[in-house]
Amino acid sequence: MLNGLDIEGDSPLHLMPVRGKLVLLFAAAIGLFIVSDLRILVPALGLSAILYLSTGIGFREALRRVRFVLFTVLLVAAANYAFHSLHEALVVFCRLSALVLLAAAVTATTSISAFMDEITRLLTPLERFGFVRAADVSLAVGLVIRFVPEIFARYGEITDAHRARGLPVRPLTTLVPLIILTLKDADTIAMAIDARGFRRH
Repeated sequence: MLNGLDIEGDSPLHLMPVRGKLVLLFAAAIGLFIVSDLRILVPALGLSAILYLSTGIGFREALRRVRFVLFTVLLVAAANYAFHSLHEALVVFCRLSALVLLAAAVTATTSISAFMDEITRLLTPLERFGFVRAADVSLAVGLVIRFVPEIFARYGEITDAHRARGLPVRPLTTLVPLIILTLKDADTIAMAIDARGFRRH
């Protein structure tokens, strides 16, 4: 099993409390979606990239973690260029890319257990009114963060197996087995959670 997405370090983001990072990320998301001026969004994207790299993660690893999401952002920007304008495409690309890099920076500097503890504390008031069960929500978030590296590792194994057999790497031939394996893992994890009584049925 792979480790989580967090890395050790002493950067300012590492030293910041989890709640402060989540509030900062939430405020940045609101600000990025309010602003449409490229004179602000382009520097914001550059600042997000600098903040992400300041966590101590290597450039190659940093790119590997976000390349798939950034490729998706690029497709969204291309669609906006096709149906709207170049300005709109650049705005969407800068806005979403900056948000992706900020989220990756927060994830890289926060352990899964810290995420889960903070989410549990934040949702406890809602649990008192019966809206949610804080432990279940924090467990779900922790599992998502924890198994993102596993999914990427499985994708790499599938593509390597295709290349070893001389088969072309195509989205359909890689995504289908990836989805099947991920669903099987999800069933196994769900049964293990229920067997240990971590959540209510």
